[in-house]
This record gives sequence, C-alpha cells and structure tokens, in this order.
Amino acid sequence: MKRCINCVLPETFPGIRFDEEGVCNFCRNFRGAKNLEEKKLRYKQRFEKLIKEHKGRAAYDAIMSYSGGKDSTYVLSILKERYGLSVFAVTFDNGFIPAQTLENIRNVAEKLCLDSIIFKPRFDVMKKIFTASSKKNLFSPKTLTRASTICTSCITIIKFCSLRLAVEKDIPFNVFGWSPGQIPLASSVMKNNPQIIKAMQKAVFEPLFHVAGDDVRPYFLEEKHFKAPYNFPYNISPLAFLDYDEERIFKKIAELGWKMPEGVDSNSTNCLLNSFANMVHKEQHGFHPYAFELAGLVREGYMDRSTALERLEEAENPATVRLAKKKLGL
Repeated sequence: MKRCINCVLPETFPGIRFDEEGVCNFCRNFRGAKNLEEKKLRYKQRFEKLIKEHKGRAAYDAIMSYSGGKDSTYVLSILKERYGLSVFAVTFDNGFIPAQTLENIRNVAEKLCLDSIIFKPRFDVMKKIFTASSKKNLFSPKTLTRASTICTSCITIIKFCSLRLAVEKDIPFNVFGWSPGQIPLASSVMKNNPQIIKAMQKAVFEPLFHVAGDDVRPYFLEEKHFKAPYNFPYNISPLAFLDYDEERIFKKIAELGWKMPEGVDSNSTNCLLNSFANMVHKEQHGFHPYAFELAGLVREGYMDRSTALERLEEAENPATVRLAKKKLGL
C-alpha cells in the first residue's frame, strides 16, 4: 500500500493526494512546528484566562470524561495538580472495560482526591448500537476518517452524557483527554452554543434512535436544557495545546497507580472492543481508523513514523476479537 513518505496516511484514505515526491496534501498544508507552537500558546493562555474567570463558580470547576486510559488519566492529573481545579470524573462503562482499567480508575481517583462515578448504561441497548455499527455506517461519511463507526457511536453517547451533566450541574468546563491527533487545535477551547449543539445532537441522535428507540433518550439533552436558566460549558481538550509526550505520560500516571490492562491493542489503553472495531473498519473501508490520528502525531513531531507504522500494521489480538464478537452475539 502506498503511504505518504512524511506521515503514514495511505492511498486509501478519503481525499488524499500525493505530489511528485510522495508527500500527501495533508502534510503539504501543515504550516510547520513554529506556527503550531505559537497557536498552542494562545489556546493555553485562553484556557488559563477562563480558569481565572470561572474557578470556584460552581461546586465543580470541571467534569472530566474519564475513560481510565492513559491520556484522560494524565489530563486529570493536570487539572488537579497543575491548575487546582475541583473535578468531577465520570466514567462511561460500555461493557468492554478491562478489570485493570476499573482498578486504575479507583486508584487514580483516590490518589488525586477526586469525586468519581462509573455510569454503566443498559448493555442490551449498547449491544444493539454496537452490532448495528459493525454492519453499516450510522453517521456522516466524514466521521469515518477519524474513528470507526463503533467508536463514534460510543463517543457520541459519552460526549452528550457529559454535556448533559455539565449543563444540569452548571459546571463551566467539560474536559476530554483527546490526543493532539484526535482533535483540531481550533476546537480545543470552545464555548458550546446551545443552538449549534441542538442541531449536532439531532444529527447523531436520529441514527441511534433508529437502532435502539426511546432507550437512547436518557443519554442526550432534552428540550428543557436548551432554555434558561441552563448554562452551557466550554469544551476543553488540554492535550491539544499542552506538551504531549507518551513516555512522560506513562511515567506520571504510573505514579498514580495506573497499570496497563491486558488484552488491549496498541491504540487503546482502556477498551476491549477497540480491536474488533479496528478490524471491521479496515475490512469495510480499506484503512485503519487510527491512521488520521497517528499521521497527525507524526506530522506535528509527537511520534516517529516507524512507531506509527507499527501501530497501524499490528494485527488484532484474536482472543480479544473473539471476546467482543461473543459478547455482541456475532
């Protein structure tokens, strides 16, 4: 398979073009590390200004969508130890969280002195959604470039569950542990607009409602949430504008009692469904769902190209795939 000689995007990736030297259009459009660092500094300063304006306004300063993975664990430590925020950590148990990850969540919450809850939705509902997602794309074609449909279904519910909690509890910051390759820098500090969110929710709610009916309603906002006196939070993705170094991240979270769970693939540190989701995506669309994220990390200097290639070419663990398929009844 032909790949960009600079990053790792393959010829099967939607919208890709190569020049005479074999460099893709995404790399050619990248404006360089210096420009990136200048922009990151502006977003960091904006976030720190917002902290001064909103810290202490409510019982919690931030709600953190805490997956128990390495990145979200590291972000939790930053929020608490670097910025001194009062954080409400919420974990969404999709039915495929390893036992070690659940132990990691407890250890980290205790170590950082955080309030933490684990929300486990009905598995019969999630099973319907994940099974449907493995057979067809439920969302816009653009979502396929950033994640598998299975992951997008899960992440969609997580995002709107956390947003609903933030709105109801008047929490000013809704925080995520996206890596720099997962989210554009321009979206790393963003005020949620109720009317835009309403339209976005409609676009993702309807496909899931078609699969699971009224059972998905509790995971989304209701009409009342879009009216006064409810306030909408800022979405914050700190790793997009702060330094990102996986070696340093693993060292830090180990100090918090975090350990790598068994059975996960090299692109996930918290989910046993991810391997199956990756396999399905590659079979259906011809490229790895983590290709865009890893290419971004290479392009921006966070990861060397050989490491990214290893992660893209790693075969899925057969035992983990079998476990996921058995649990989904496939």
